[in-house]
Amino acid sequence: MTEDKRNPEFRVFLVFQLSDINSGKLAVIQTDFSKYTKTQKFKSMPKLAAFPKAFMQALCKDGTMKIAEWIALASKLDIQGLEWYAGFLEMEDQNKWPEFRKMVEDTGKVIPMMCCSPDFTHPDRAFREKEIQKQKHWIDMTYILGGSYCRVLSGQKRPVLSIEEGVKFASDSIQECLPYAQELGITLILENHYKDDFWEYPEFAQKMNVFSLLVNSIHHPNFGVNYDPSNTFLAGENPLDLLYKVSDRVVTMHASDRYLKYGTIEDLRNEEGGALGYAKRLSHGEIGKGMNDYDAIFTELKRVGFDSWISIEDGVDGMDQLERSVEFLKKKIAIYWPEK
Repeated sequence: MTEDKRNPEFRVFLVFQLSDINSGKLAVIQTDFSKYTKTQKFKSMPKLAAFPKAFMQALCKDGTMKIAEWIALASKLDIQGLEWYAGFLEMEDQNKWPEFRKMVEDTGKVIPMMCCSPDFTHPDRAFREKEIQKQKHWIDMTYILGGSYCRVLSGQKRPVLSIEEGVKFASDSIQECLPYAQELGITLILENHYKDDFWEYPEFAQKMNVFSLLVNSIHHPNFGVNYDPSNTFLAGENPLDLLYKVSDRVVTMHASDRYLKYGTIEDLRNEEGGALGYAKRLSHGEIGKGMNDYDAIFTELKRVGFDSWISIEDGVDGMDQLERSVEFLKKKIAIYWPEK
């Protein structure tokens, strides 16, 4: 995205379309950005957002749910924001981005975070370059929606990849995106992830030692960690061990709980590669009723001065479940970040 600075009242952006990266076609968008301000400030305590985990197929694949319907459902939740997903079908039309932002803000909420899934570990440099261009496109999306945080991932754990190669591929790719993110005031957040809904292989940096190598290879003011405690269980590790390693780099958090419907973690790891999406034995659970120790998590986050966004990945069993998760987190936040 390049900026035409000849007219101070407008920013004219040339944006690569995802479908036109190979052909080099460009689309021109002229928008008066002076009317858009950055995400409004809240008091110094964590803020809650929600992610439409239960509706990903409907919003991203078969189109049976519209973004406006999700906004309407989420507007009733006692939260401050909605985490966005770059793969919503309706996001293919860039002209609608400001409209979606207005829909959310008309409910008194904001869009603080963008969830997207770049795949930076492919051995082919040309493939990684396309992923870098996609990430910059998603940074544009975050900016226009008024957000401050845009997710990055390492990529898929392909069988041919060594740890050294994967860390270098992912680190170099993320660092190529950081100057651009900084220009727009966006922080890139690396998540300790399990597996994107639409990936074949699990996350390359799923294991704590690999994730730490990647995090420690990048030092930039617009880079941090999106901590997801549930995902560490899927790596056969303790979420608190990971948190104590990276707590000073955590800038956002995903809140969820997980449980296995049957079998063991070892069974899950044995079947996670080579199948599209999540393993069938894995289930998201209601927050506070799974394996996560939120008292210990919030104690450590409070210690390091965390006061940013916590996005809830829940509601797979209905909006009532999501509402209960919101209430659980609100009560915990009130304990560890009491109002003065």
